[in-house]
Amino acid sequence: MKVKATLIGFSAILMWSLLALLTAASGTMPPFQLSAICFAIGSLPGIVTFVASPARLNNLRQPWPVWATGIAGLFGYHFLYFTALRNAPAVEAGLIAYLWPLLIVFGSALLPGEKLRWYHMAGALAGLGGTVLIVAREGVAFNPAYALGYGAAFACAFTWSGYSLLTRRFGAVSTDVVTIYCMATAILSLISHIGLETTVWPESGSQWLAIAGLGLLPVGAAFYAWDYGVKNGDIQLLGTASYTAPLLSTLILILFGFGEPSPRILIACLLITGGAALAASGMMRRQKPA
Repeated sequence: MKVKATLIGFSAILMWSLLALLTAASGTMPPFQLSAICFAIGSLPGIVTFVASPARLNNLRQPWPVWATGIAGLFGYHFLYFTALRNAPAVEAGLIAYLWPLLIVFGSALLPGEKLRWYHMAGALAGLGGTVLIVAREGVAFNPAYALGYGAAFACAFTWSGYSLLTRRFGAVSTDVVTIYCMATAILSLISHIGLETTVWPESGSQWLAIAGLGLLPVGAAFYAWDYGVKNGDIQLLGTASYTAPLLSTLILILFGFGEPSPRILIACLLITGGAALAASGMMRRQKPA
C-alpha cells in the first residue's frame, strides 16, 4: 500500500516536470490569468466524479482547518511564487522557492511515526546541490534591493512544505477535497488577475492545447496524486524525489529544442538521481523485514 501510494505521489513530480514546457508553449498569458484557467480545468475531473457518484459529496464535509490548509497551500504557494518572480530575479527566486523538498524532508521528523535518517538528509542535500546547478546556471547574486521578492520566495517554500506536511496529518481526509482546493484557487486567481493584470488571450490553437495540458496534468491531476501520495506514501522519499522535477523539466526542454546538453546537466543528473536513490534505499530497508 505504501509503495503504491509513493509511486502515485511520484507521478505528480513527473507531471510537474512538464510545467516549464507547457508554460512556454502557452504564450504570454499573465500568470494569475493562466492560473485561474488551469485550476478551473483541474477541478473538472473532480466535478465529473461527483456527478457520476453523488454519494462522494459526503467526503466534502470536513472541518475548517482542512479547507484552510488546502486553499492556503495551493493558492498561497502560487500567489507567493508569482510575487517573488515579480520582485526578484527569476534564478534567485526560483532557487529559494525550491527549498520546499528539503523542508519537507526535515519537517517530516515532526510527524507521528516518522524518523529522519541520515540517508534522507544526505539525499535531500544532494538533490538541492543538483538543483542549484540547474537553476543557477549563470551564477547567483543576492541583492538586498530584492528583499521583498526573496521574502516571498522563502514564504513560498515554507507554504508548500507546510501544506504537504499538514496534509499528512489529515490522512483520513478523502482526496476528493482537492477538487474544492482547485476551484477556490481558480476563483482567487481570477480575482488577483482582475486586480493586478491585463488580460491576454492565446493566439493559436496550439497555445490553447498547452493550457489544457497544464490544467489536466501539472496544474490538475498532479495535485490529486500528490495529496494521495503524501497522505499514504513515504513522504521523506517523495520530498527527496521532488528534486527530480527541475532535472526532468530541463531534460524535456533540451529534448524539445529549448536548451542544450552540458557537463553541468550531467553532474546535476548524477547528484539528483543519486540523492533520490540514497533516500529510496531506506524505504527498501524497511520493506525487507516485512
